[in-house]
Parts: sequence; C-alpha cells; structure tokens
Amino acid sequence: MKLFRYGPLNEEKTGILINEVHYDTSDFGEDYDNKFLANGGLERLEEFVINNRTSLKPIPSESRIGTPIANPTKIVCVGLNYSDHAKETGLAQEQEPILFLKAISALNGPFDNIIIPKNSYHTDWETELAVVIGKKGTHISTAESTDYIAGYVMMNDVTERHFMKHRGGTWDKGKGYNTFAPLGPYFVTKDEIEDDGNLRIWLKLNGKLMQEGNTKNFITPVKELISYISDFFGLFPGDIISTGSPAGTGIGHVPQRFLVEGDEIEYGIEGLGVAKNTLINFQKEPS
Repeated sequence: MKLFRYGPLNEEKTGILINEVHYDTSDFGEDYDNKFLANGGLERLEEFVINNRTSLKPIPSESRIGTPIANPTKIVCVGLNYSDHAKETGLAQEQEPILFLKAISALNGPFDNIIIPKNSYHTDWETELAVVIGKKGTHISTAESTDYIAGYVMMNDVTERHFMKHRGGTWDKGKGYNTFAPLGPYFVTKDEIEDDGNLRIWLKLNGKLMQEGNTKNFITPVKELISYISDFFGLFPGDIISTGSPAGTGIGHVPQRFLVEGDEIEYGIEGLGVAKNTLINFQKEPS
C-alpha cells in the first residue's frame, strides 16, 4: 500500500494511492501513527480498503499533502553512509556508523516551503531513503531486522553546513531547524519494495539534475543499520530511520551551490514518489 495524509497542517486526514488516484480513508477512523502501527493497523486498513473499495472517494485535487506518518517518536539519522558523500563533504568516515537525532519539530510536508534560517550561509539538500519501524525492539539481530520494518518513506535531511561544521558541538545545530525534514509523500509498505538495497535516488534544483545515486552503494545496508541502531536506542512503532545521502549535495559541486530564497528542489526515490519544496527566507511571525 502507498499511504498518505492530507489537509491543513495538524488537521490531516488519511488516504491511500490506488492506480495513481488519491483516495480518502478517513472513515477507517485511525491516523497513521505509532498506535496504528503497533496494533495491527496496516492489516486492518488493508481489509477496510478491500471491503470498501467502491465507496472510497478521491480527495480534492488542490489538497495539501502532509507527512505520511503522524507524530513519530523519534527520527534517527545516519551520517556518511555513502563513501562518495563523505568525500564531497570533507568529513572523515568513522569505523562505525555515525548516528544523530533529527528534531521532530523539523518535520515538514513533502510540498511545503523550506525556511532558510536567519544568518544561514550554507543551507543544503540531502535526499534519503528512510525506514519506518513497525514494532518495538532492542538488540535486534541482523537476521530478524526486516521483521521490524513497516515500510519506507523519503526524507530530505536538509542541512545548514556552516552551523554544522563551524558553530561548535554536534551536528544537531545544522540539522534540526524548523522545516528541515520534509517527509513523504507516501508511506510505502515493505511488500511494495522488492529490494531496499537497489533504489535510485535523485534531486533537481530549479529543473537541473544535481544529485543522483543508488542505495546499492550503502556502506551499511538497512538490515545492518536497524540491528546496529537498536543497540543504542530502543526502537518503537512509528520511529523513522533515515539512512544517509548519496553524493550530489550542494557542498560537493564545483562551484559549491547552496540554497537561496526562490529555489525549488524536486526529488524522488524509486517506488516512493516525488516531492517538491520551495525555499523561503525566515520571517519573524507577528506576535
């Protein structure tokens, strides 16, 4: 299944994509959240869709598409999981996977604007495959790790390179700004993805192809990442693991190209859909 959520921010309804048509599933009565995943929601939803297929209604064409997962517990990100990206950033690869947490408040719809922070020098893109966890686990073996996958989503790990590299401390300063985690458009159940280790990833900036890679070039594949991460974090239904970006980010181009107001990024991952965001400068909200 390809699931999505739509409607105004914080008022989203649920939906499903069938034969390229977006249908409303709000009569199912559950949001796509951690409780839904923990309590067999995917199986119940599939049965609901089968039993109500002819009565499902298409959503209005002008609808905003929101994040496909509601209120995830955490977003665990993997740094430098492609050797070509490590080289272009000038950052040293470690002996073990680099992990960091992305702020939940950074979540953003797949077609919403991305805000460039005040005093930003180097806002950049990172198109990434992300995994949605379907059940609770700690110290998970590699052999059983796929049992913990509910599905996949696309995330852009938007990054302010100057904040990350030159403002001291951890990477979090460059990773957690509001709107820096566009997610979606779809939550795709794992049965729809034949091989998460062979998916094309791409991004265009103002129509020009800037990033192109494939998950076959992972340093640490998804199965091993889930097992590794579960030794440090308890994993729970609805948790998101973003698996790292291939090369082709702005910092790696010659000359370097960072995002400015008015830029448009369009990006996709094979089987997971296409997202598009416009960049806008920070403006203080009226008090």
